[in-house]
Amino acid sequence: MQLKDFIASNAVLPSVKVASKKQLFQEISERAALISGIGEREIFDTLWQREKLGSTGVGNGIAIPHGKLAKAGRMFGLFVRLDNPVDFDATDGIPVDLVCVLIAPEAAGADHLKALAQVARTLRDSTFATLLRATRDEAGIYALLTGSPTSHAA
Repeated sequence: MQLKDFIASNAVLPSVKVASKKQLFQEISERAALISGIGEREIFDTLWQREKLGSTGVGNGIAIPHGKLAKAGRMFGLFVRLDNPVDFDATDGIPVDLVCVLIAPEAAGADHLKALAQVARTLRDSTFATLLRATRDEAGIYALLTGSPTSHAA
């Protein structure tokens, strides 16, 4: 499983300005609702409830919020680069600026775990994370995430 299997080009937010984790989840939920057709509030509640179980901040400025929704017909994700890092209660205490969200159908099981593992492996590569932080546009970030050539064609 690769990131291109669940992150679409319209699911990359290269420059998000938020002041808190809760505000970030509201922004994420708004975009995820547009992409999926699932209600914004349902997405927010699912991500927020999962976060209450323990921080999805995995360290080095990276977070992987995730959840399962009955209404999700397929697994999908979003990638967010924050202009200013926010506190995520990560184990290393480093504020988060790179966020990869994963929403899966309730019956996803092993596929959900495989996708989470792939995201974690990809983002924990410090060289790759540095490239993501340096890339400012949606197309460039999407190309990095999916391994596809950068294209600015409409």
